[in-house]
Amino acid sequence: MPVAGGRRFLVAAGRVFFKVRDALFPLVFFGLAFVSRPALAGGSRAGDTALDVLGIGVALAGQLLRAVVIGFAYVQRGGKDKQIYAETLQQRGFFAHCRNPLYLGNFLALAGFCLIYNSLLCYLVAIPFFAFAYAAIIAAEEQFLRGQFGAEYADYCRRVPRIIPTFRGLGRTLEGMEFDWKRLVRKEYGSTYAGICAILVLLVWEHWVFQGYPGCRPTIVGSVAVWVPLTAAYLVARYLKKSGALGIGH
Repeated sequence: MPVAGGRRFLVAAGRVFFKVRDALFPLVFFGLAFVSRPALAGGSRAGDTALDVLGIGVALAGQLLRAVVIGFAYVQRGGKDKQIYAETLQQRGFFAHCRNPLYLGNFLALAGFCLIYNSLLCYLVAIPFFAFAYAAIIAAEEQFLRGQFGAEYADYCRRVPRIIPTFRGLGRTLEGMEFDWKRLVRKEYGSTYAGICAILVLLVWEHWVFQGYPGCRPTIVGSVAVWVPLTAAYLVARYLKKSGALGIGH
């Protein structure tokens, strides 16, 4: 396929993924997990526990990256009427060091989920699928932003990498910027809750496959002990957002 045709296909796919990603992406991952069986890492419980810890760390690192990005400078990623949309070109905060830090955070979280469940099908299908999906969304957004902001966006692309961040000068970039905790909670309480719940479900599911209910009971108890206060925090954050206590706007 010619380069131009391949680019058009990628942009068209990105527009579709952008519209349906909130429903499609969890369905794809958990569908693959459901039809596949996890492998015992290293052939031992110790090896599997180590991989679980690594996966949790990677997933939480992705969520932490999102939190830091949004706390310092937010960009409207939900679009408008499920269409790619932007009123301004955000170049502050982490967006001065990576053009798509939120998508990088998302992909890290998904990679962490794959490590936790440790299924060959998830490695072979989920990771390539999500890599393609995010590449397509980014291509569609770049086309929109190029048309919307022209030379300003072209200059931004020359200065700032697409995915892999550059940390040179990050301290100077963030110096004097205020971290907006209210915006962070307002924008991220739902995705943070969903991400941690996904980790808990995967841990219980994996241990159930390996050990059955008796061996899985400690994991269930521990997960419930995390889920109860997590759900309480989610409900409080939801109430504060609906009441306007966390502010409004982007």
